[in-house]
Amino acid sequence: MQDRIEGRNPVIEALRAGRQIDKLYLRNGDYDPTLAKIFKLAKKNGVVIKNVDVQALDSMSETGAHQGVIAFAAVHEYCSLEDILEKAREKDEQPLLVLCDRLTDPHNLGSIIRTANAAGVHGVVIPKHESVGLTATVAKCSAGALEYTPIARVTNLSQAIRFLQKEGVWVIGADGTAEKSMTETKFTGPLALCIGNEGEGLARLVRESCDELVRIPMQGQIESLNASVAAALLMYEAARTRKSF
Repeated sequence: MQDRIEGRNPVIEALRAGRQIDKLYLRNGDYDPTLAKIFKLAKKNGVVIKNVDVQALDSMSETGAHQGVIAFAAVHEYCSLEDILEKAREKDEQPLLVLCDRLTDPHNLGSIIRTANAAGVHGVVIPKHESVGLTATVAKCSAGALEYTPIARVTNLSQAIRFLQKEGVWVIGADGTAEKSMTETKFTGPLALCIGNEGEGLARLVRESCDELVRIPMQGQIESLNASVAAALLMYEAARTRKSF
């Protein structure tokens, strides 16, 4: 289950301790000093804040004493980009990562994590903002893979790409408008595969940060694939090329 934190003092202490909070729900209307303090702390920590009415908080509450605030913490701890690269080094393997740009559907993220584990990916990277976090639904859709696949959560995906590039990782972005097909690409060496948002694809800055853009060839009338399916195709093409199987 996702960890639900209710009440003003528990939420304040969780924020002070640097706990990974996915979403914070605050009572609509004028904040009193304590709720204003919680809002400021959450904003400083980059937490996604949702303003809702008291009825919505009542329906979410398990204790019946939310005091105008409920926080949802990650069901699983995040790691760092360095941790993922270190995992590859420990296995004496070339790093293979999947970067998810602003995915909002927990089913997509959970499926990607599940496939990443099956394809030998060393870790998955998600942005802190405009993205689903490690919720209970994500954990369920991963079918247990979340316990074995490291997930890094970064403030800025473009900056994360630049860090990986400095570490010698080649970044390939999936883009339906790209000239080059994935079948024309060499998925060798240290590699990161970047998958875009379900509706908009890759953000402009993320797209421009990639070393290479590829499209998945399609023959039908549908113009795009589900994000988790696109990610799966790229992951297995990379695994096949790298002779992981």
